[in-house]
Amino acid sequence: MGMIDPVDALRGGFSGTVLLPAQPGYEEARSVYNGMVDRRPAVIARCADAADVAAAVDTARDHGLIVAVRCGGHGVAGLATCDDGMLIDLGGLKTITVDAETMTARAGGGVLWGEYDAATQAFGLHSPGGRVTTTGIGGFTTGGGYGWSSSKYGLACDNLLSAEMVLADGSIVRASEDEHAELFWGIRGGGGNFGVVTEFEFRLRPLGPTVLAGLMAFPVERAEEALRGWRDCADAAPDELSTAFAIITAPPEPFVPPELVGKPVAGVLALYVGRPERGEDAVRPLRELGPAIDLVAPMPYTDFQAIIDPACPPGQRNYWRGEYMRELGDDAIDVYLDHAIDLAGRGAPLSQMIIFRLGQGVAKVPDEATAFSHRDAGYLFHPISVWSDPADDTALIAANRAFAAAMRPFSTGASYLNFTLEGDRVRDAFGEEKYARLVALKDTYDPANLFRLNHNIRPTHPAEPALA
Repeated sequence: MGMIDPVDALRGGFSGTVLLPAQPGYEEARSVYNGMVDRRPAVIARCADAADVAAAVDTARDHGLIVAVRCGGHGVAGLATCDDGMLIDLGGLKTITVDAETMTARAGGGVLWGEYDAATQAFGLHSPGGRVTTTGIGGFTTGGGYGWSSSKYGLACDNLLSAEMVLADGSIVRASEDEHAELFWGIRGGGGNFGVVTEFEFRLRPLGPTVLAGLMAFPVERAEEALRGWRDCADAAPDELSTAFAIITAPPEPFVPPELVGKPVAGVLALYVGRPERGEDAVRPLRELGPAIDLVAPMPYTDFQAIIDPACPPGQRNYWRGEYMRELGDDAIDVYLDHAIDLAGRGAPLSQMIIFRLGQGVAKVPDEATAFSHRDAGYLFHPISVWSDPADDTALIAANRAFAAAMRPFSTGASYLNFTLEGDRVRDAFGEEKYARLVALKDTYDPANLFRLNHNIRPTHPAEPALA
């Protein structure tokens, strides 16, 4: 069927903007964060509200178009766009409403975490959110969502109270513990498999506007000492102290000693999830490690949320992994450093080889409460390779995969899908029992697998062949 038919059908009663190739705005609208992804949708539906999303879903379904859904476009796997089909762009759904009395906030499906933080911090409130401000709340939350304050307050999906959704049949429903409860269970970790979330309702938590947070760094020659010391501090720390360790490249900033600029360094990021004056005792063991750079101090929460932004510009080539570890033993530290220093240098200055300490805020939520799984992990291993030259693709992807393979003996075997490109890790993210429950949910809400450009949970009898 010619494209004029679905485009005409979509434009009828559609309040947003319909973009076709060669029209102004198309190139920007089709672009996503990972520069390795270059796809050209046949039509882009830039939606203004949930009714627009429903109209786009109906049109794509009725005309047999593959559907991609873009929230923030930050997903490294590049699943927020497609070739030839329909891209449903939620960028117009930007409404944020904060109710400080009930400690709740509602945010449209196109809101970015930086926008959400700015609105909620006006009240000294927050929800655990993305560690890069340009991350969309949608994919982040439905995929689970580790934020800096998750060590205390759990995942983004653990703070989700309800969600307005457009289903595959075009209907609009609200999912919560009281309505469509099984669907609500599934979207908290099961990703975009069951519909398009057009509005999120979050529980708010007190934090900010000033927090005790910042960066510490050590010369790379002290990396082993620093990592073992950080591990010991992190294991003994209260859940209010959220930390991460990373091998990074020291930037040419005034706070960096000249002899470290441009070289790999061992960095520690820390946030005290509470009143800053109460955090000094928790941070002291990290300071006693003797960093060459110590920038942990009172700062705006929004500044700390943006601290990684300079290392995450859009359009670069990216390859990430997200692997769980129950603990960080000395053998794992040795293997990590054997690879991390070299790989960070090969992707300098933007690559980051990160290990997050997860905290009990995640583990205290019963595993069966949400589709999200593997809450018993103590650490998340997260290598991020970033580069600009396509000629480096093969070598850097192979090196990143070799790094992950070398760390696998220390992992749980599970994968965090928000940080994973490969589609074959989906079962690993849930385990067989939960995966079967998710398939049953898919059979109920999307039996034809209309929403399949995601970390896909295939229904029992999908209407389309498996994607390559």
